[in-house]
Amino acid sequence: MENKTALHAIPAGNRQNNKAHATPTLTIAILTKNEAHRIAACLQSASFADQCIVVDSGSTDNTREIAQAAGAEVFNYPDWQGFALQRNRLIKHSTCDYIFFLDADEVITPELRMELQAVVQSGVRAVWKIQWRMVAFGHELKYFRSQSKVERMFRRDMLQEYVGVVHEQAVLTVEPTPRLVLKARLLHHSRETVYGSLEKLAQYSMLGAAKRAEKGKRGGVLRGLASGMSMFLRLYIGQLGFLCGGAGFLYCFFVGLEGFFRYAALEYDRDTLRTDVVR
Repeated sequence: MENKTALHAIPAGNRQNNKAHATPTLTIAILTKNEAHRIAACLQSASFADQCIVVDSGSTDNTREIAQAAGAEVFNYPDWQGFALQRNRLIKHSTCDYIFFLDADEVITPELRMELQAVVQSGVRAVWKIQWRMVAFGHELKYFRSQSKVERMFRRDMLQEYVGVVHEQAVLTVEPTPRLVLKARLLHHSRETVYGSLEKLAQYSMLGAAKRAEKGKRGGVLRGLASGMSMFLRLYIGQLGFLCGGAGFLYCFFVGLEGFFRYAALEYDRDTLRTDVVR
């Protein structure tokens, strides 16, 4: 495990001693594996945080070195056991009042930065969801109406753990807790290349199949076709992916394929499904 220098030069002890009379603090927490081409921009956008943590899953490129040079605290856990465990490791290393989970292929815009800072200064106890501005295959999908709302920001003392194989869920110490939506959107470079999209398709399809197998659900080609077509049409027509050119079609098509293959794998690969699939 590697524990490197903090994002800012202020000694950790001084930050902790000042917490009683200072404004609340923010940790930005990032998971990585072989993200050398993206991690610098991601960390630069997160540089306003009081603490920035990277939990790496055994990168073979220079992701960790770039993150260390940017001032992040870097921890290497190559024993991949799923997204939930890696997020729990981020929680363990967080020392601030709030924690915001950021993916290595995401960038915090100036508008979102201001909103996050205002939330932290408010001291409100809640959970905040983000929405994305999607970028796929080098093009921002400007007309795409992304409707996903993902929980990303928490009071650290209210966040118990993450559970789940894929699209993991947060377990809180206090319920009910208000769920609020941040107005500014997070810039998400979702799919950059066809090759990378195929790798992501394989991982998420198999993890999605394993998740459904644990719940005793049935698979099959017809179920997969129904799921995949429904997802593709919802994104391409309902959320205006057709207005985003070839990049919009590819993005919607890959998501639809994921819906198909998870049910195909659930039927034909049921006996060999695993929850630790990596790219």
